[in-house]
Amino acid sequence: MSKSQGKVSKFVVLGFAGAILSLGLVSSPASAAVEALPVFGDSGSTVIRLQEALISRGFTLKGGADGSFSNTTRSTLKYFQKVVGFKPTGVLDERTAKFLGLIAPQQIDPKTMPTVGTKNEAVWSLQQALINNGVPVKGGADGIYGLATTIAIAKFQSAKGLPITQVLDDATAVALGLVPQTAVVKPAEVKTKEKSVLSAASAPAATTNDGTSDGMLTIDTLPVRGQRSDAVRLLQQRLIANSIEVKGGVDAIFGVATAISLAAFQTARGLNVTSAVDLPTAIALGLLPDFETLGIPQIKVFPSQGRCSFADTWHQVRPGGREHEGVDIMGVKGLALYAVADGTITKMYGADASLSGNALRLTTADGTYFFYAHLDSFAAGIAVGSVVKAGQIIGYMGSTGFAGSPHLHFEVHPKGGAAVSPYPVVKAVDACQITDVLPQP
Repeated sequence: MSKSQGKVSKFVVLGFAGAILSLGLVSSPASAAVEALPVFGDSGSTVIRLQEALISRGFTLKGGADGSFSNTTRSTLKYFQKVVGFKPTGVLDERTAKFLGLIAPQQIDPKTMPTVGTKNEAVWSLQQALINNGVPVKGGADGIYGLATTIAIAKFQSAKGLPITQVLDDATAVALGLVPQTAVVKPAEVKTKEKSVLSAASAPAATTNDGTSDGMLTIDTLPVRGQRSDAVRLLQQRLIANSIEVKGGVDAIFGVATAISLAAFQTARGLNVTSAVDLPTAIALGLLPDFETLGIPQIKVFPSQGRCSFADTWHQVRPGGREHEGVDIMGVKGLALYAVADGTITKMYGADASLSGNALRLTTADGTYFFYAHLDSFAAGIAVGSVVKAGQIIGYMGSTGFAGSPHLHFEVHPKGGAAVSPYPVVKAVDACQITDVLPQP
């Protein structure tokens, strides 16, 4: 391989770090600045770049990068397109070339720098320039300026010793080669981290008819076993992009093969092996933003000793027209109940409380509180003002109040506000299978 070819190969590998995660859902007109893409029957350096890009992604190409766009190369290209969810034509179109990192980013207009929420070619160029400079963009070069792009810009600015504005300002655009030094204009408004993150999290995204968005899902649209949808297709693509084989490829069907692949991914990442798309798995795959952006608190410990079960009953109708604002963890009387995080007991209720029975609030430093209800009894020494550690026993499962059978009613109130669905919070640390009492702090 020549020296120049070696440089091309390096470019392709860097580009793939983010580009393979992109769905390519942002349409883009053909640009005159795009180099002529090789077609079937061509030979030469452009074909070698294509072949090396395919090989670097783990696709077998008989004969290697020989520079000839033969039937072998076309077949491998078709298979690649099928795996990533494109129409398997065997033609290197612009969409596929961008996905493979074979098209260089174009310079952008310094007067219309893209900002959070923008979706266009300029954003794609920004993202690809970041990737080419060794800064991965979570979700890939998808042409959508969201939280992942904001974070990547900040990382690039830090690495280059630039002011960390988290926006595409003039200095950053020049450093990325997107704007010539002589074309700099009035500095872009500097946004605080909090404002940038909030804007990115709330920026509108194009959605499909089953609730998926461009490269991102919501808690309500996470795919489940037996489902057939674009959300499943996206899940499978993300697994493959993380070097996890999905037997049968990207078929948009959540069956045994996808469940096995999920378990393999969870094992590799040290996550709870559920074979399902739980919250930590979705975040690790880039299907959801992080917990902080979602506004969902993380807990360190599952709230109950094992031999239990629970289901998502958020907002189910209850007697009297009430809506269920918690998750019911079903078990037997006397199971140990744990503090899910470090905090303070700020409120307690007695067995005579009509609905909750024995109950308490555990409040953390940021004001978030967790509500435990229907306890049989409180642990020794637990009182209002008690400071507790995550994993400490604070009570025992029972059926006091309006409970029926023994269970823990558990609520989550971020920063002391209204309750949010606790199901994904507890599912993230599901430990119903752990029957031994945790060692006490």
